[in-house]
Amino acid sequence: MTVRLLTNIGRLWTGTDVCSNAAILVHDDRIVWAGPASDLPQSVPGVIDDIVDVDHVENLGGGLVTPGLIDAHSHPVYAGNRWAELAMRTSGSTNNEIVAAGGGVASTVTVTRGTDPWTLCNNVRERLRQWICGGTTTIEAKTGYHLTRDGELADIRMLRSLEDEPSMPRIHATFLAAHVLPPEYFGRRRDYIEAVRLWAGDAAAAGADSIDVYCDEGHFTPDEARVLLMTGQRVGLKARLHACANERVGAAQVAAEVGCASADLLTEANEDDIKALAHGGVAATICPGSALHNGRTPPVRALLDRGVTLALGTDHNPGQCGITSMPLVVGLSVAMFGLSVNEALRAATLGGAAALRVNDRGALAPGMYADIVLWDADHEGAFAWAFGLRAQRVWRGGVPVQP
Repeated sequence: MTVRLLTNIGRLWTGTDVCSNAAILVHDDRIVWAGPASDLPQSVPGVIDDIVDVDHVENLGGGLVTPGLIDAHSHPVYAGNRWAELAMRTSGSTNNEIVAAGGGVASTVTVTRGTDPWTLCNNVRERLRQWICGGTTTIEAKTGYHLTRDGELADIRMLRSLEDEPSMPRIHATFLAAHVLPPEYFGRRRDYIEAVRLWAGDAAAAGADSIDVYCDEGHFTPDEARVLLMTGQRVGLKARLHACANERVGAAQVAAEVGCASADLLTEANEDDIKALAHGGVAATICPGSALHNGRTPPVRALLDRGVTLALGTDHNPGQCGITSMPLVVGLSVAMFGLSVNEALRAATLGGAAALRVNDRGALAPGMYADIVLWDADHEGAFAWAFGLRAQRVWRGGVPVQP
């Protein structure tokens, strides 16, 4: 058993409250006390008899401390890059022209399938390190670039194994075989839907937490999404949905009907969609990097006004957005969506926990995981200024992360 005391915290943003001159007491991987240093208890029954006997005391130099950030939407499992495609798009090329030149999601599928597992794992490991060193201690990580049974299951097992390595973030693995129709199933759409349904149970057994469907034009229909999500739920997977990213095809209504944990992107969501999400208790995961890339802004204030829980994600993916910094996402959310710093930080902590439907992280309070970040600042307002505030030190489960 290890007891760690973090002291001289200039400003403690807990997720629900703010206090100055604070301290945190950690027992193994959990927080047992957090608050003003003047109120630090002399003893904690079952943890420590006398506070002077703690195993480690760490002076945080009067800095700002928050919970570890949570990225509620990312696609980090892929090989190769599509930088040439991005250059074509910025020069005015259409999607059809890009696909004709060998680009698009299918190109990433081809490269990922052709990459040996050792190389793919190393690439993903290096990406995940960027997240945790930047202050993100939990990441929702999707599969979706193998689109074969064995490839998708191997991706899930890889994510689970990486999570157990030192200095890795906590990983919420999402099964996204319903990303696009793979080329070998051209003309056999129904066969692929049935195949993904059969793979869902295997994905759960391999360690997936959720199932996701990309419900949009050129991807999967609302009826297909409904069937796939309900199949996933029957085998114990939480349901998530790419919804209203490019077109309104009824995805938000499906998310509410099925009881999805989150509906993501929501660029084209309207008032009816927002009402449905609010009524269904579905969190909304917004990704400002992708919104900036597309030049379209989701109705963030309307979602909040309706009482929808807001989460934030990088939407890191090979074809559009390379962000791995949740502090940057927080800053962009303030600048682009008109969120207050507190609203954006809540979305990146407690909101992310709600979108993943976990209740053991996202706040600095007794019983929560000791996922803690010391920032290069003395006030949370710095997130709106820095556009990528630097994490000075990170603890995952009370253990310092080595840079």
